[in-house]
Amino acid sequence: MIRLPCRRRLLLVINYFCSNRIGSICSIQKCGFSVQSAPVIEQRDCFACLPYVEFNSHAYAGMLQQSILNVDPARGKGLHCEILKRVGCLDLFAWNILLNMYVKFELLTDACQLFEEMPDRNTISFVTLIKGFTQSCLFTEAVALFVRLHREGHELNPFVFTSTLKLLVTMERAELGLIIHACVLKLGHDSNAFVGTALIDAYSVSGLVDFASVVFKGICYKDMISLTGMITCYAENDRFREALNLFCHMREIGFQPNNFTFAGVFKASIGLKAIELGKAIHGCALKSHYEQDIYVGISILDFYTKFGVIDEAKRAFDEMPKKDVIPWSFMIARYAQNDQSKEAVELFSQMRQESVHPNQFTFASVLQACASLESLDFGKQIHCHVLKQGLHLDVFVSNALMDVYAKCGHIDNSVEVFRQSPNINDVSWNTLIVGHVNLGNPEEALILFINALESRVESTEVTYSSVLRACASLAALEPGTQVHSLIIKTRYSHDIVVNNSLIDMYAKCGSIKDAQLIFNKMRKSDEVSWNSLISGYSMHGLSRESLQTFDMMTGKGLKPNKITFIGVLAACSNKGLVDEGQAYFNSMVVDYGIEPCMEHYTCMVWLLGRSGLFDEALKLMEKIPCEPSIMVWRALLGACVIHNEVELGGYAAHRVLEMEPQDDAAHVLLSNIYATAKRWENVASVRKNMKRKGVKKDPGLSWIETQGKVHYFKVGENSHPDMRLINGMLEWLKLKIKKIGYLPNFDVVLLDVQDDEKERLLWVHSERLALAFGLIRTPFGSPIRIMKNLRICGDCHAAIKLISRAAKRDIIVRDMNRFHQFQDGICSCGDYW
Repeated sequence: MIRLPCRRRLLLVINYFCSNRIGSICSIQKCGFSVQSAPVIEQRDCFACLPYVEFNSHAYAGMLQQSILNVDPARGKGLHCEILKRVGCLDLFAWNILLNMYVKFELLTDACQLFEEMPDRNTISFVTLIKGFTQSCLFTEAVALFVRLHREGHELNPFVFTSTLKLLVTMERAELGLIIHACVLKLGHDSNAFVGTALIDAYSVSGLVDFASVVFKGICYKDMISLTGMITCYAENDRFREALNLFCHMREIGFQPNNFTFAGVFKASIGLKAIELGKAIHGCALKSHYEQDIYVGISILDFYTKFGVIDEAKRAFDEMPKKDVIPWSFMIARYAQNDQSKEAVELFSQMRQESVHPNQFTFASVLQACASLESLDFGKQIHCHVLKQGLHLDVFVSNALMDVYAKCGHIDNSVEVFRQSPNINDVSWNTLIVGHVNLGNPEEALILFINALESRVESTEVTYSSVLRACASLAALEPGTQVHSLIIKTRYSHDIVVNNSLIDMYAKCGSIKDAQLIFNKMRKSDEVSWNSLISGYSMHGLSRESLQTFDMMTGKGLKPNKITFIGVLAACSNKGLVDEGQAYFNSMVVDYGIEPCMEHYTCMVWLLGRSGLFDEALKLMEKIPCEPSIMVWRALLGACVIHNEVELGGYAAHRVLEMEPQDDAAHVLLSNIYATAKRWENVASVRKNMKRKGVKKDPGLSWIETQGKVHYFKVGENSHPDMRLINGMLEWLKLKIKKIGYLPNFDVVLLDVQDDEKERLLWVHSERLALAFGLIRTPFGSPIRIMKNLRICGDCHAAIKLISRAAKRDIIVRDMNRFHQFQDGICSCGDYW
């Protein structure tokens, strides 16, 4: 942050050397230069005023300097042409000004040629060209020229050291300033304020604050720039108290702060979270009339927005000059980042009315606001504006555009922007991956991740957490484990966000022990970590472990939130813990001040209804401050199916179908209620309505992953290549479990057919087919993990319990509601699901 003061200081020195004539007029000799200046020879009439009898090098030097000040390269080239025509030789002072002219006008090729053709060179010649190389990012050439300067024996003066240190900072190799510092010490320039400030800047960028402090103490005559440089060094490296102490000392010895000083102490106030101190510094800036300075103004805006005082920031913004785009962009960005997207969009519109042209950062920020608002139309308008401005190739803008389209559900547009962008980075890949995950396209997200790895794009914590979410939604344990292996090799193995995603992935993929292991190994955990584990235990039917984890969380002083209580109430409902569930529900409101949301009511209605307490469930639904959601009615309907509550179940199904006429699950559950009650006419009526509406029931589907491949099985599947082996395994399993007490439950077959046919239908359920395949194709002793799209039926549940004992295998089945872990004839749900 002190580079600008150093730059100003450099300019002062350049002007000093350029305003004092050095050297003497050389004897007239022919000076060589390329003919590249010939095209401007027609400007020779402009210089006819010069006396032809005498070649005045000093006069030409003055006119060249005037061309630089007027930013007039054509006039400067014309002067050079005139010098060549008059066969005059400039003195070294004028040569350096001519060289500086070509550097200033970024004509580096001409500058290099002129430098080589100069009859004599000094330190200023070298430093001028080094500066040109630095400005053009030709760092290798700049360093080589510094080495050449040293080898040719030219003086290493303060100007050389400051320029070289600035070069190292620009190269992002400021740590090499230690070498320059050694040279400075040998030549005795360490007490020079100009050199010392440049060293402080280099050490500040490198984070070597103590070295910078030593340099600062060694400066004999400390001025405003060196003091400001040290204050900024402290502030930039989180040494906030030292920065403020030095600021106070500076005021005590009579120095008035400048704009860069104020920027440093504002940053220190933010670091110390000292809002009152920052306001005092704001008052000091007002008294010094620096509030109109854009550098100080931005620091004031940053100060207030970091403390969340957006209104004060807006008041300061209104008092600032608004011709520059920077304050506009800053405020728009802060609005977007503080969930005030509407204000960001309004401020962007106001900026356009003020005829201020947005830059790439303005567009990126307003597009972020559009994404938060999911405002597709306004986002498209901004996209058109971006194309007109020619900023669509900027990586920040293209990434923001991709985010807008993804969050508005138009992922294909995001992909198109991605393909057309020549500059993509890790954020570009992450935006697409996150977009696919959020839109329910986990397979595409995993494919993108693989493509990113093949393109050698470095993954970040955002990448890993998003890919793990994709694995969790697919319940794909094997890819999730492979991603975990990649994470272990990176610096993100202890990242809290990544570890939270790992807990969630393992829990949703049926490996709750691995989820617990990740949690136990975490160096630091937050509310999300605890919530993930609580929900994971609940999902696996381990309700007591879930509630114990909740008690541990509150015991550590962490405050539960809405998501925490969703996991806790789900744990109670999964085990039928009515009293505990009601107690937690009341505690959420009374002890923690959390207003119940629809998810909480859904859990409670399911808990009460599943326990047969339908009156209490209906009374609770009456207390919901708004209309109960479709999820609440579905919970009530599901409970009615279990308890054969035909009338109430019919009413609940009617309410669900009012909200979602195409809901196939509601039709099926209603049909099942009537079938259980042997009301076949009602069953036929429901199915007729389904056919009339074009509603199709989702067939039972189970899948199992082996050796990186997913195998799907439908009810009555007979097309699988291993079907003969599967049927043979099913017959063997039927014989084995009948010997240890299996009796088929024909009540779950809601068809009016004979018992033999019912038994045949039970043994072609999709989960049994997947289980038979798993027993054939997975190594003995390894757990079998099966995913199912519907609720597991009672007969399959009873059969799989016995199969786990007969086959001596752990079997994990995830249905649409929860996990069932079968081990040695026992299920983790305790037969309550």
